[in-house]
Formats: sequence, C-alpha cells, structure tokens
Amino acid sequence: MQNTLLSADTADVIVRTCRTAMGDSLRSVTYFTRDDFDQLYLRDDLEQDADLTGFIGNEWRSFKTTREAYRGSELGDYKYTIRTFENGFLLRVTTDREGVFATTDGLTIQAFDNVATAIRKVLGEA
Repeated sequence: MQNTLLSADTADVIVRTCRTAMGDSLRSVTYFTRDDFDQLYLRDDLEQDADLTGFIGNEWRSFKTTREAYRGSELGDYKYTIRTFENGFLLRVTTDREGVFATTDGLTIQAFDNVATAIRKVLGEA
C-alpha cells in the first residue's frame, strides 16, 4: 500500500510485527497522527472503501481523553485499547504524537498484549 508518513522500512516493521502476533486473523493496520493517516495493510478479502478519516479522529480524541481520565488512578498508566465489535476487534496503540490501530478477527488477550508491546517499541524507535 502507498505510504507517505513513515519510511518504508518502519511501515514494513509495523506490518510484520502485527502479522507475526496476529497471524491470518489480522484484517488491517493503519498508522495515524493527529492530522493524517496511512493504511499500511488491508487483508485481500476485505473491501477497500472504508472511511478511515472518522476512525482516526475518534481514536485520537479517545486516546487523549482516556489517558487524561485515568492519569494517577490506581490502575496505573494507560497502555492500549481493545475495542470489540460484532465482526472483529480493534487494537489501538498510541503515543503523544502518533499511533497504530490494527483490526483483527478473534485473538487472545495475551496476543493483543504482545502486539501492543511490540508496536509501542517500534513507535519509540521510529
């Protein structure tokens, strides 16, 4: 897929990280900032007409709201979000300036944790 926000190497590492942890369950991978996004991967059997602009705005605002709402709570620091839908799941991993969301069919919590940790490491190095 065409990518303009990340180097090709970094985009490839993010997609490989998600593919390794999520396997054939991976549906899509999208890198985003507050103002823009690149869809890095979309599984072949899915339609390519999703309006990601609304998703990005929601995920960015939601990250900021969630992080601030729970800051200093006994739960500890915010790490990542898993959203559950009728046809799959969305994993969002976000830093102060960028994020990745990956959509998937079913996975275990451990698999979500593994991929979130790996993505956060890639974003920290990018």
